[in-house]
Amino acid sequence: MRFISTRGQTPPLGFSDAVATGLAPDGGLYLPERLPDIAAKLDGWAKLGYAELCFEFLKLFATDIPSETLRKIVNKSYTRFDHPEIAPLKKLDERTWVLELFHGPTLAFKDFALQLLGNLYEHQCAVRSESLTVLGATSGDTGAAAIHGLLDRARAKIFILYPDGRVSPLQERQMACTGADNVFALAVDGTFDDAQAVLKTIFEDQDFRARHRLSAVNSINLARVLAQCVYYIYAWLRLPPAAREKLEFVVPTGNFGNVLAGYLVQKMGVPITGFRVATNQNDILYRLFTTGDYSVADVHPSHAPSMDIQVASNFERFLYFMENRDPSRVRAVMAEFKQTGRYKFENFNRDSFTASRTTDAEIASIIRDVHSKYGYIVDPHTACGFKDLSPDRTSVVLSTAHPAKFPEVIKQATGTDSTHRALEALKSKPLVKHRIPATVDAVRKFIEAQS
Repeated sequence: MRFISTRGQTPPLGFSDAVATGLAPDGGLYLPERLPDIAAKLDGWAKLGYAELCFEFLKLFATDIPSETLRKIVNKSYTRFDHPEIAPLKKLDERTWVLELFHGPTLAFKDFALQLLGNLYEHQCAVRSESLTVLGATSGDTGAAAIHGLLDRARAKIFILYPDGRVSPLQERQMACTGADNVFALAVDGTFDDAQAVLKTIFEDQDFRARHRLSAVNSINLARVLAQCVYYIYAWLRLPPAAREKLEFVVPTGNFGNVLAGYLVQKMGVPITGFRVATNQNDILYRLFTTGDYSVADVHPSHAPSMDIQVASNFERFLYFMENRDPSRVRAVMAEFKQTGRYKFENFNRDSFTASRTTDAEIASIIRDVHSKYGYIVDPHTACGFKDLSPDRTSVVLSTAHPAKFPEVIKQATGTDSTHRALEALKSKPLVKHRIPATVDAVRKFIEAQS
């Protein structure tokens, strides 16, 4: 299978090259040239464990990796999860389920993709006798998950930009307390969007990119989205047949990658009724799906910091489908948005999406209510998913992070302490971070100094 850029101005690549490249040279994002129809495979996949399902799904795309090699890569990627089901589906009531995606090594849903991506990178480096410089930006969980997917890999150095003071203390410790020589936690002045803009500009510098063999771990990377597709299929297969008839996945999201994975699964033939995009008070996606207005506003720090984003990277992949796979239209929309910070869709096709917006006050209230009603504790991001659940559909809320990563909010909302042994161990380790301006020049110079 080949993979094409959403902007249509770069040659198609095979799976391994698309993964290694990350952002397409024309600034677009890679997508499969065609989406396979998996509807007929679902019955046969129903009894598979998580890793085996992931292998069966990914082999439809990773056609340039020998089947047994891919199986080993996938199996290795899910050995560090602390629940036997990897992604357990929990029933709260007849219409409400929670898909727990926080049982990986950094207690966040990003582990599903980034444990896999780390092993794919290791395989590629070994096969090609090459090294990689991995660059990412994070609003919280991506950085930690990326770092823990690449810890102590001999052929990879990883640089993660994050907004200083705008991630939770435990999220920062997961990035900056590893002690690994190949890990660099870069605390930048400004917001996540500032860090992400620097990252994208650096990737557009083809000379620098080639010289340092630069690759991306953000959800702009094709492997990230494909790996996340699997837990939607896994959850759908474990729901009772009656619950599947009117089914909405409710997805806390800031960069749009998590919910886009579900959307792709739907387009591949899994009969999902719809998706709820659950945002916090930084609500560009809520405004998009309710008014058709995609416009940047100020970022306000929140209880759900991983969603403190105003430019959703993966929106471009959805735009590609919304514009009938016309790269010229994608280029036009993205160029205007880059220039003005806004694009107004006159006839916006929401497809099967709805959206909700949750303030900090509502987050605390929802955490309290869910705990009182179900005896279940959700983190602040997952709490956003419980806003305005549809009464006439089955709702599967994606639980994106362990509540122990946000102990102050949980304590305030429920009066209980939420802890995890892996996080407690971090508190005694030295914090090693590098303060750096949110500028392209500063980041380039830092990377070059470590080469």
